[in-house]
Amino acid sequence: MDEQQFQQIALPIGLGFLIGYMGFIMWKLAQDSKAGRYGTFIIFLVLGLGIFSFIIKQVLKLVLI
Repeated sequence: MDEQQFQQIALPIGLGFLIGYMGFIMWKLAQDSKAGRYGTFIIFLVLGLGIFSFIIKQVLKLVLI
């Protein structure tokens, strides 16, 4: 296995793990701050938009190139 094959396999796995961990951090932040339902929704919405925009950027790169 060369470096490019390893990178093609490891990058999606690593990014998936980091996105999942970021979701856990957002949930923990909402629980520790006692944000309630509305506050938890806002936390996931605002911080989740960053994750969503990264995914959209990757999809657009695949479609346009």
